[in-house]
Amino acid sequence: MTTTLPRPDRALSHRNLAATIVGGYVPLILATAVVFLPLLWMILSSMKLPNEIVTTDLAVLPAQFTLENYSAAAEKVPFGRFFLNSAIVTVTGAAIKVVLALLTAYALVFVRFPLKRLIFVLILVALMVPPQVSILPNYILISGLGGRNTLWGIILPGLGTAFGTFLLRQHFLTLPASLLEAAEIDGAGHWRRLWQIVAPVSVPSIATVALVTIVSEWNEYIWPLIIVDDPRYMTLPVGLTLLRNSEGDASWGILMAGAVMVIVPVLIIFAALQRYIVAGLTQGSVTG
Repeated sequence: MTTTLPRPDRALSHRNLAATIVGGYVPLILATAVVFLPLLWMILSSMKLPNEIVTTDLAVLPAQFTLENYSAAAEKVPFGRFFLNSAIVTVTGAAIKVVLALLTAYALVFVRFPLKRLIFVLILVALMVPPQVSILPNYILISGLGGRNTLWGIILPGLGTAFGTFLLRQHFLTLPASLLEAAEIDGAGHWRRLWQIVAPVSVPSIATVALVTIVSEWNEYIWPLIIVDDPRYMTLPVGLTLLRNSEGDASWGILMAGAVMVIVPVLIIFAALQRYIVAGLTQGSVTG
């Protein structure tokens, strides 16, 4: 009996190649262009002279690359102070959020206590509630505690992270029970099981939570704008608004330079760690 094998060149047929290009590469290129081209235009505009930006003669590249807009932006507002404030708020807030999410997710999966399912349902509800709803209660609370124009007043209201808790809990449910059972037989308590067993095998998921938290903390605008009006405690996004108010509509190059200084640091972090997002979100989705 003769078995007919498929021709190896079928995968390279014109129809398959066209379907791959139209259904895969074209949408990918369009999506990349939508995201990347505005960023590229912002970076190029930050190196142009004012008369090259507001003009009827469109030119993509500047006639002469210059960094004068960056030095002017740094002179107009204290970007060094803004950067330090953003770094403190981001590092402190992200670290506390990740630790709290890790502890909460571990408790929801591996610790027996009453009303555990109800608490998880409340976490899911928190995921569905827009953060803008809590702005007024948080403002009244933080102001009453003396947190206006302070860095801890920016950090405190957002320390709970329903997303991180949910993601880590779903990952912990996929861990083999034998890992924890062996540690329990050896006499390991919950603290040791968490930091010596669960955390090391969950690095991609933890890194995903950390990356998403860092990006959201760095880019947070509404709450720091409301709780802070002293330039000494402003973060970079709010400082960019201060630069916009001081410059008006005339100095688009300076505003673009300020926007680049806000966006580039978090883009570098995202580019360095973005592979963990896919690994963390898909970890445990396929079981053997």
